[in-house]
Amino acid sequence: MIEALDYFRELNTVSVLLRLTLAMLLGGMIGLNRGRKRRPAGFRTYMLVCLGAALTMILGQYEHYILNTLWEGRYGLRTDISRIGAQVINGIGFLGAGTVLVTGKQEAKGLTTAAGLWASASMGLTIGAGFYECVALAFLLIFLAVWLLPRLEVFIIERARNINIYVEFTSLDDIGQIIACIKAHNSHIYDVDINRDKERARPSAILSIRLEERMPHTKLLADISALDCIYSIEET
Repeated sequence: MIEALDYFRELNTVSVLLRLTLAMLLGGMIGLNRGRKRRPAGFRTYMLVCLGAALTMILGQYEHYILNTLWEGRYGLRTDISRIGAQVINGIGFLGAGTVLVTGKQEAKGLTTAAGLWASASMGLTIGAGFYECVALAFLLIFLAVWLLPRLEVFIIERARNINIYVEFTSLDDIGQIIACIKAHNSHIYDVDINRDKERARPSAILSIRLEERMPHTKLLADISALDCIYSIEET
């Protein structure tokens, strides 16, 4: 099986077409999930990142072929195949940083999208290098992490005893009422971060809570939201 792939590892028209097509398809399939969730980087972004990374790696191989085969070192030039690929990873760092946002709730959003772009670029480099066995395994694992593991993550988070909630309320005098409601559920508050920004219409706070016994987080949130002083509440 591995020997049958040797032809496609060589730098020829068929192998280049195969690598670029694979990069478009696999990168697009990973990005499809992020696009469905309306993330900053979606189907086309992932496709282009993976395709560009594969193209960069192919270019590095072509330079090596030209300098060491056709020109046979006549001009005293040397090239490192991995050097151009390394710059791709650096460039993806800037692209990924543009997808990460820190909200007013002190919550970082876009980290999974940034990590997905980095993984997609790495997969593109692997495709461009013609390492098809690694590409197949990497795609399955990335696909698993992006499409299936979020359900497991939600299952674990919903049953965790540690919970962070963001609340907006009428005035700072109401924070005691909120804390009393939480303690009534036999829960322990181990951190309170109150936002006293006068420019905001309403005060807000982030409370870190330790549940003494496992219970649905929605029940605690519903009881707190029933208080008259609460404008909004959500788990972060």
